[in-house]
Amino acid sequence: MGSFDEMNRTDEKELSGEERVAALLLARGFTVTTTESCTGGLLAGRLVNVPGISEVFKEGYITYSNEAKEKLLHVSHETLHIHGAVSEQTALEMAQGAAKAAGCEAALATTGIAGPLGGTPDKPVGLVYIGCFVNGITVVEEHRFSGERAQIRAMAVEAALSLLERVLTGVS
Repeated sequence: MGSFDEMNRTDEKELSGEERVAALLLARGFTVTTTESCTGGLLAGRLVNVPGISEVFKEGYITYSNEAKEKLLHVSHETLHIHGAVSEQTALEMAQGAAKAAGCEAALATTGIAGPLGGTPDKPVGLVYIGCFVNGITVVEEHRFSGERAQIRAMAVEAALSLLERVLTGVS
C-alpha cells in the first residue's frame, strides 16, 4: 500500500491491522500515540510501517520502568504500589497519560509479563493489559497469551491494534 488513498480502494488486497487503524484515524481526524512496556516499541514500529502514518502518529513512549511510567505518563505512585505495573489500573492510567502528554485523541498502552521470567501465580507469564484511550473514553482489556517471549509480545501488538480498531468503529 502506498498511501492512505490507496488503502481506501476496494480492489486492493486485504489491509493489515495497522493499515485499517491508520485509515480510521485519518478518516476521523484523530492523532495517536503509543506507550509500551512489555512490547518495547513493537506497537509503534508496526504503526510506522504504514506509508503516510506521519499524518496521524505523533510520538511513542517506551515506559518499561515504573519511574518512566510516573515521570512521562503521570501514572500514580499509589496505583503502581497497590496494583503493580501489570494491572488494569496501570494500563488505564498509561493510556490516559500518553494521550494527554502527546496531545492526541487516541492512545494505546501495553503492560504485561512477556517472560520467560517474572511470572507469579497471580500474574503469570503471558498476562498482558492493553489500554485504549479514544476521545475521552478508556477501555482496558486483559489477555493471557502463551508462547515464547517474542510470540507474547507479537500477540499483544495484534490485540492492541484490534482493540483500537474496535473502539474507533464503536464496537468495544
